[in-house]
Amino acid sequence: MRLQESTKTLFDKMIQHPRAARIKQIHIAFGEISELDRGIIQQEWNALSTNTPLEHAQLHFRLITAEAQCMACFKKYHPMNGKIHCPHCGSFGAKILSGEEFYVEHVEMDNE
Repeated sequence: MRLQESTKTLFDKMIQHPRAARIKQIHIAFGEISELDRGIIQQEWNALSTNTPLEHAQLHFRLITAEAQCMACFKKYHPMNGKIHCPHCGSFGAKILSGEEFYVEHVEMDNE
């Protein structure tokens, strides 16, 4: 459900753009532990954009590496396989510093 909502929100934001018909490329950043899948986002985008001014807009993705900080030893680490488990002290308590993002970084228009 979250994935569908994310793609729908992205589409709604882009279709409301004053120059939506001129959007050529949409650059999206998303975190590696955000539970989003770019293949599914692309499929949903294709379904939503068919027969709209955004039908030919291409999506480009940039993966943001996850980083967590242990709340026990305060060391930063990269969550392995999306697991929030400190490799330094073994604690499961952590603050996510990056890796859950999903946002539009840049939009390219025709003739830019």
